Amino acid sequence: MQHDFWHQKWEKDEIGFHLPEANPLLVRHFSILNLKQGARVFLPLCGKTLDITWLLAQGYRVAGAELSAIAIEDLFHSLSLTPTITKLGSITHYCATNIDMFVGDIFKVTPAMLDKVDAVYDRAALVALPEDMRKQYSKHLMALTNKAPQCLICFEYDQTIHTGPPFSICADEVKQHYQSTYDLALLASEDMPNGLKGQYPATEHIWWLKPLN
Repeated sequence: MQHDFWHQKWEKDEIGFHLPEANPLLVRHFSILNLKQGARVFLPLCGKTLDITWLLAQGYRVAGAELSAIAIEDLFHSLSLTPTITKLGSITHYCATNIDMFVGDIFKVTPAMLDKVDAVYDRAALVALPEDMRKQYSKHLMALTNKAPQCLICFEYDQTIHTGPPFSICADEVKQHYQSTYDLALLASEDMPNGLKGQYPATEHIWWLKPLN
């Protein structure tokens, strides 16, 4: 993972990827996971996304992994929560009622640290990683969450006009990572009204990954 790149983005407040509202695809489609009140949802590379606020408001518990302490401190401030902070080796655990955030390299987060989750919501992780890391990431995520069901959002666009991140992820690549473990259902595909970063024509996809067994 390009740690310096992402730390600089947060330090310079260059966070155009941070949306001013919960992702509309999440709001419309997350209920298909049929989770109970109090279910624990894991968000890899979550930043301070308002998707967390939305999930908490629906009665879910939230866990997340994020490289930047700036993002997580901003998140807790926005939620008016004062976290308990604990060091777990190279990972820093921020904890408050119904929310656990693990700050550091996601590849250093272990199943024992994270504990049980009921579902994964990946809007910002797979698309943020370069191609040579995505296979490693998908394997780690499945091991970390004991192959929990996933709601996955990704983008597709002409990567010859923009090199990413976020990177373009096609259906074939989603299948390469996950079809041996999950039944894959494409729930919706929508053209982004203003394009990716307001410049590049792009389509946003939302997938439901349901464990095969």
